[in-house]
Amino acid sequence: MQEQIDAVQRMQDYIHEHLCEKISLADVARASLFSPWHARRLFIAYTGLSPADYIRKLRLRESVLRLRDSDTKILDVALDLGFGSVDSYQRAFKREFGHNPKAYASNPVPLRLFTFYGTKSRYAERKALTMSARTVFVQVVEKPARKAIIMRGVQATEYWAYCEEVGCDVWGLLTSMKSLCGEPVCMWLPKAYIKPGTSEYVQGVEVERTFAGVVPDGFDVIDLPASRYLMFQGEPFKEEDYNQAIDELRKAEKKYDPTVIGYQWDEGNPKIQLEPIGTRGYIELLPVK
Repeated sequence: MQEQIDAVQRMQDYIHEHLCEKISLADVARASLFSPWHARRLFIAYTGLSPADYIRKLRLRESVLRLRDSDTKILDVALDLGFGSVDSYQRAFKREFGHNPKAYASNPVPLRLFTFYGTKSRYAERKALTMSARTVFVQVVEKPARKAIIMRGVQATEYWAYCEEVGCDVWGLLTSMKSLCGEPVCMWLPKAYIKPGTSEYVQGVEVERTFAGVVPDGFDVIDLPASRYLMFQGEPFKEEDYNQAIDELRKAEKKYDPTVIGYQWDEGNPKIQLEPIGTRGYIELLPVK
């Protein structure tokens, strides 16, 4: 099984590295070290999508972010991401999101973007921490008064329970929304922000205090005050080691005494988790005062 997981991960890595280039099944299979037929079968078994569908969804996801964040022309986006023509891109965009890309570019609204997972991390077994001692970096971060657009769960106190209650595809919708910090966040809410019968753990985006845009159905908006955080950031880690990276950082948090730099933990503001991305290290932000 591990050989298959490694092969699918190599195919995913190849696709992500060459997303703006022409990609054939032969290219993807070559990265897997299996025949095209066997490589395609493995890819579908572990991701639920054919390589072609995976590539299309990734390219559409990337196109949304480009249209949202820049003045790039529809033609340039279509050709740069390998759609061949504006017409084929517009049809694919409409089928995927129910919107025309030109209309979206002029008025970005939340869209359910494709949420992808590395096969190694998805099928990683939680095992005893065996990583050697590594550095955890700590720095003070100031956050302005802001709003957070959040999707509440039911009883969740961590990511996997939240996914079971709400669904993992919420992250794709959040990614389509422009955030103050540049990406969605996960939060552990203090009691004052938790509605009866809802979860402590939520996912959302932080937006300007004056935000007056579209709030997706089922989401709540909460006001958060200007606040100060200690950002804990671990060293980069391999995709399959994300569980250990999280454990390692949380052990460092428990040992850390904020009074040595003149602070104490702030129980009135949410604790924040960023998406575990191996190339930057795992990150959590703990509120202080």
